Amino acid sequence: MDDNGILRGVLSLRELLAAPEGARVSDVAWTEVRHVHPTSDREEVARVISEYDLVAVPVVDDSERVLGVVTVDDVIDAIQEEQTEDVQKMGGMEALDEPYMQMGIVGMLKKRAGWLSILMVSEMFTTSALQYFDLELQKLPVLMLFVPLVMSSGGNSGSQATSLITRAMALKEVELSDWWRVALRELPTSMILGAILGIIGFIRVVMWQKAGFYDYGQQAPYMLVALNTFIALTGIVTFGSLTGSMLPFLLKRLGFDPASSSAPFVATLVDVTGLVIYFTVALIVLGKYMG
Repeated sequence: MDDNGILRGVLSLRELLAAPEGARVSDVAWTEVRHVHPTSDREEVARVISEYDLVAVPVVDDSERVLGVVTVDDVIDAIQEEQTEDVQKMGGMEALDEPYMQMGIVGMLKKRAGWLSILMVSEMFTTSALQYFDLELQKLPVLMLFVPLVMSSGGNSGSQATSLITRAMALKEVELSDWWRVALRELPTSMILGAILGIIGFIRVVMWQKAGFYDYGQQAPYMLVALNTFIALTGIVTFGSLTGSMLPFLLKRLGFDPASSSAPFVATLVDVTGLVIYFTVALIVLGKYMG
């Protein structure tokens, strides 16, 4: 740092003591200094310190005058706060302003009730979807047996995907412009995952039928019921994973925190669409048995 406070280089105490006698500071100091600005996000500061294995990073203004330093201890505290905030948001609530045990009941209700209410209202669309296909359920009640299965599988796949992408965004592994690369990567992966779960569902129907645990063929051939389960699970898991992976990009593009695409929110969204996919497949595979 020169007389005007402008950053010219950095030098550790060890390097200063190990320097040859008579050497100038400018000869042993690092002139290519990594620095941050006062307006830099704390995640960016953490990335710089982690990427270049720094103990501290200078904070400079637009004229490169030194305003202070951020130490690795400060960064660790910031990372813990940021991760805690992201985890709480992904859990379907607002981030807490203080430790859990110090949070009052009223404050806790304010942080949790809003999101729970929004999620409940969203789940009402699930009821609407079931009501829309009520006639099909009356004609083929066996379909109702697999509704929890397909809903949970779609929600789980979506929650997985949104957790992976949100974390990748936080680590700067993916940027907003990478959405199409993520989609191309997620599509085959989600289809294979869906097929795996679909095969498990197919085998489950066949095994229960053969073992005599339940007669799925009372209203339609049990092999068609198994086939319907396979196709529906493949489609729902594929849709859930794609939705979960794209939602963080959409939220970031709109200026929201990607962590706000909480797992419960994604699960709720996929529940509704999953039911539509499930019953649409049923109309195709088992349509003649609903007449």
